[in-house]
Amino acid sequence: MVLVRDDRVIGMAWLAVVQRVPMPRAPRRASGDLQCVYVVPEARDGGLGGRLIQAVLDGARELGLERVTVHSSPRAIPAYARTGFQESPRLLQAQVTRA
Repeated sequence: MVLVRDDRVIGMAWLAVVQRVPMPRAPRRASGDLQCVYVVPEARDGGLGGRLIQAVLDGARELGLERVTVHSSPRAIPAYARTGFQESPRLLQAQVTRA
């Protein structure tokens, strides 16, 4: 998704769609990961980031995704929470980078 003002891109959001393991009642499953939301500094605080997040969620709904996740900076958590994101006690992660 992109936001354009006067022929200039001022914001963008990226949704990665990941296919999931089929289940008997759901042979085609997918989830999304909102990997980037960015609005240029001079256009912030006008609700544009929230509009981008909502547009991504609307698109995910249209695609029939089961869920959308996001890894957020502390500063952006309130924006995601306003659009319905919640913490999940089931999310686990492992660092797999080389030492």
